[in-house]
Amino acid sequence: MALTRRQTRIITRTCWTIALAVVAIPFVFPFVWMVSSGFKSAAEIFGSPSIVPREWQWENFLEVFTYQPFARQYFNSLYIAVTVTAATLVVASLAGYALARLRFAGSALVGLFLVSALMVPEEVTIVPNFFLMRWAGFIDSHWPLILLPVFGPQCIMATFLMRQYFLALPKELEEAGKMDGLSRFGVWWRKALPMSRPALAAVAITPFLNSWNMFLEPLIFVSSLEKFTLPLALSNFTDPYGMPLWHLQLAATSLAVVPILIVYLIAQRQIIESFALSGVKG
Repeated sequence: MALTRRQTRIITRTCWTIALAVVAIPFVFPFVWMVSSGFKSAAEIFGSPSIVPREWQWENFLEVFTYQPFARQYFNSLYIAVTVTAATLVVASLAGYALARLRFAGSALVGLFLVSALMVPEEVTIVPNFFLMRWAGFIDSHWPLILLPVFGPQCIMATFLMRQYFLALPKELEEAGKMDGLSRFGVWWRKALPMSRPALAAVAITPFLNSWNMFLEPLIFVSSLEKFTLPLALSNFTDPYGMPLWHLQLAATSLAVVPILIVYLIAQRQIIESFALSGVKG
């Protein structure tokens, strides 16, 4: 019996779903194991490995907040990531609009300089950045964790993404704004920026992720326990002999991934739109 077109489509979609689910298992399994191990005792994690805990240790998630100032450290990472993301959006959208629409002497050299800055490894600049932050009096504070990412390589990448998106916008909209009496800044604020929400969503998730997972800079610039960010805090769940307390580390890590999941779920549609539209013009 011949299958109808609708039945063929359903079978094809089902096969693709099953195939993708099988391929996703190696990527999903570590995350599932991490979350489930956060509910286990330290002995059960490696003594008798299993996905489902034999005894659910709900107190692990409470002990995380009593072992060290984890709530404060969680807030530190959250407000630093939000601040870096907001500042990056402002700087990248302004710079990207200028590179896309303004013609000035040396504009090509500016683009070349920005591209060359991406070739410098972060480890090469950490020492001069440390001396610069020490000269400014920002050691053992959160200022280096905010200023360096905002004016670093990730902002340059965000600038080029915004430039590509602004190039795809029709110039007639800007000309209409100028006829309405808007300044160049007004055109950016009232015309270009509202239309670039998909690109802004794509730009936002990268600095948020990088700032949230940043480890080297907090390790270099921050020394006070109450000023630690989450990556430093996670490595600090150890016993008096320096051995990791795995049940607490995994419980804390499970809590640490919650904002990342929320940000991605909110912005995933805009991110896909931005990647599709940012390559319209070069």
